[in-house]
Amino acid sequence: MNTPASDPRAVALAYRQATLENAPPVKIVRMLYEGALRFLDRALAANAQEAAGAFTQACSRADAIANELRCSLDHAVDPATSRDLDRLYLFVQDRIAQAVIDRTTEPLPAARRVMATLLEGWTAVEAGTGAGARS
Repeated sequence: MNTPASDPRAVALAYRQATLENAPPVKIVRMLYEGALRFLDRALAANAQEAAGAFTQACSRADAIANELRCSLDHAVDPATSRDLDRLYLFVQDRIAQAVIDRTTEPLPAARRVMATLLEGWTAVEAGTGAGARS
């Protein structure tokens, strides 16, 4: 009989939840970028021609992360930066949507480059704030 403490999946899920709940916001943002890149890589490696396969699922997950990042923008804090980020996220979402519509990976490298560049920036911010030392 598996108890919650002996079920490895339950333990891993509890650990991930605790990590997220206690993480500084900049670390969460970095983790979102890393997740988006991971799903874009999965989409790039998948067969885009499959109707409901790994390609579509990976694209959907990457799009959901880009959408979450867009929704979390606080336009009152820094309107110019949030406007620029909003445009970049919309570009990423457009490239993902085009890939799904056309059933091709061709638009995805451009989306990946944007997310990778933004991850580099957020990683530098995290290193500058000392947030990485607390994790």
